Amino acid sequence: GMGTSFLAQNTGKRSITINLKSEKGQEVFHRLLATSDVLIENFRPGVMDRLGVGYEVLKKDHPNLIYCAISGFGQDGPLKKAPAYDQIVQGMSGVMAVTGTPETAPLRVGYPMADTIGGMTAAFAVASALGNTDPNNRGCFIDVAMLEAVLSTMGWVVSNYLQLGMEQQPMGNNNFTASPSGTFNTGDGPINIAANKQEQFEAVCDVVGRPDLKTDPRFAERQARLDNRPALTELLEEAMASNSADHWVEKLIAAGVPSGPVLTTSQILAHPQIAGRGLIATFKDVPGVGRDVQVARAGIKIDREPVATDTPPPLLGQDTDVLLSEMGYSADEIAGLKADKAV
Repeated sequence: GMGTSFLAQNTGKRSITINLKSEKGQEVFHRLLATSDVLIENFRPGVMDRLGVGYEVLKKDHPNLIYCAISGFGQDGPLKKAPAYDQIVQGMSGVMAVTGTPETAPLRVGYPMADTIGGMTAAFAVASALGNTDPNNRGCFIDVAMLEAVLSTMGWVVSNYLQLGMEQQPMGNNNFTASPSGTFNTGDGPINIAANKQEQFEAVCDVVGRPDLKTDPRFAERQARLDNRPALTELLEEAMASNSADHWVEKLIAAGVPSGPVLTTSQILAHPQIAGRGLIATFKDVPGVGRDVQVARAGIKIDREPVATDTPPPLLGQDTDVLLSEMGYSADEIAGLKADKAV
């Protein structure tokens, strides 16, 4: 069958299958590289070298090739050959240690964020290499380590330790730097409020009908609010219990306070903000699935149009014959490659 992750990631692509353990397969591989700008692989370090198609070998015949290797821990260091999945990296990076409450941490982020960040980091790196203004001098080896990619996104968690020696503690849904900034209960469910500025805090007090909190010495200034966060949260939730989440979000936004509902995946995908911007694409009667398939696009608009792909995810090897023909192989040669299990 066609896995859901495969379907999500592979629209707009063509698929050729090549046996790199075959001498003739490697000949096909080299001919394909001659038409390519970039090679991306995510084997453990050393696997491509053992197959005889590592960077040092390939760059001799393809000096302008941008070679991007994605691995859990990078191409050197004591952990370079250690296996890694998303959860392993989440745990080692410190992400799990700062996620959840003091009672529930360490807690895994609810989607494969390390995998995603690793892929996005690789995409940025490849795009940077492709941006070299001299197309005849842009061959390079890009080493992307998922662990380092995640650490580089952790911003103030890492910076606070490096600059201040401060080890971040798990704080649940509360914002480390401001209060009231986090998740708050209302009459029918939670909402997020990010009142990070003094004027936003004062607006919250007016909206919920507690203007007296603005001059309460426990809350009047930023540090005081941080020191007395539980008391402030209790008072705000008591006031907001009188109405719905939607009511308070509408009122807070109107007052210039960043706020929003806490939604499920199905709720946000059905929300007019998402449904009306073309994020979700539908491909009809996808091969290997036998029905329509919906996928999320890249979340980018260029010239007011969402970036889109034209074709559904391919079956593995679906385009092998076409691609081989484009590389100059005859029908007999293609048949021979298949007979030899090179492709």
